[in-house]
Amino acid sequence: MAAEKQNITIEPGYLEWAGVAVFKKTYRIFRERGYRLRLLSAAFRNHMHWSEFIGGDVVISPPYKWQLRYNASDVAVVPRIDKPVDPIIVEELLRKFPDFRRAYNEDGLSLDEFDTFGATRRTLRQFIQSCHDLESLIRNFMIPNPDKLL
Repeated sequence: MAAEKQNITIEPGYLEWAGVAVFKKTYRIFRERGYRLRLLSAAFRNHMHWSEFIGGDVVISPPYKWQLRYNASDVAVVPRIDKPVDPIIVEELLRKFPDFRRAYNEDGLSLDEFDTFGATRRTLRQFIQSCHDLESLIRNFMIPNPDKLL
């Protein structure tokens, strides 16, 4: 999305690593600091949002269609969480994408900036929409619309 909006050209496949790089770095930092929480991988855009986190003390919550893909895939199920993302890829992402720098670097966002960061807002909006969708589903089950009954 950022590459399109900002008319940025990057090596094929590098963008696929952006979220993986941030997740792996965050995982490493949390372990070093002894945090007792788990990172959640849930916004799947490629198989690496599962395969690159295998072996970590993380929560991997794939949508159903992705779970079916994984079950049918020949991707080796081997620990990769501690394998760093190629530094060449990370450097290219850091150089070309300010929002990647903000997400990847520990001091990239202040506490105040976090709430207005695009990725934060997209995630919050997605969760809020999912809550509304679930409420609607339950409401329609509990109180069926009489105008839609045959």
